Amino acid sequence: MENLRKLARGQKALMALLTWARQTGWDVHRTSGGHVKFTKPGCGPVYTSFTPGDHRAVRNARALLRRCGKKDAE
Repeated sequence: MENLRKLARGQKALMALLTWARQTGWDVHRTSGGHVKFTKPGCGPVYTSFTPGDHRAVRNARALLRRCGKKDAE
């Protein structure tokens, strides 16, 4: 969990997304450009901004990860 805290660096909404993603099998990495990269075997990489521009950004990222995970399950 410490690794996720270091990755989120005070972004509460992002911390919740990172925790959920790890629990559902996604690997989470920080890119050199300041974005967050989610990877999972069988799925393409998903990128999101570290500092979301609007209040829906974290929800949109979670929905995209869910959709990618469903494609993997089929």
